Amino acid sequence: MTLAPETTDLKVQLQLDDGKGAEDAWFTVCDLSHLLPGRGVAALLPDGRQVALFRDRGGRLYAVDNRDPFGGAAVLSRGLTGTHQGRPFVASPLLKQRFDLLSGQCLDDETVRIATYEVRAA
Repeated sequence: MTLAPETTDLKVQLQLDDGKGAEDAWFTVCDLSHLLPGRGVAALLPDGRQVALFRDRGGRLYAVDNRDPFGGAAVLSRGLTGTHQGRPFVASPLLKQRFDLLSGQCLDDETVRIATYEVRAA
């Protein structure tokens, strides 16, 4: 059986602080069809930071900082995704620390947290 590629005009957008105290702006990152369930994608933000985007099998979107705080490399988009106690996480491909995709909290070291972003398909 062959699956037809997803066809949609929806875009993945992140809510970014414009730094001027005004209402937060939505930044278009990519087409929703570029996010395959269970796989990450890295994207460059206007300020030079990298974000790791994920889509789960239920269609929910997640966005976190792409930089692994333990190894310093921008690799979280290449990590493995899973769940722990019902919470989605990404495990770093470097040293395997797990980060909650909703809160950014490291599940293996409570003193470490990565940035998360509000994300939507519009």
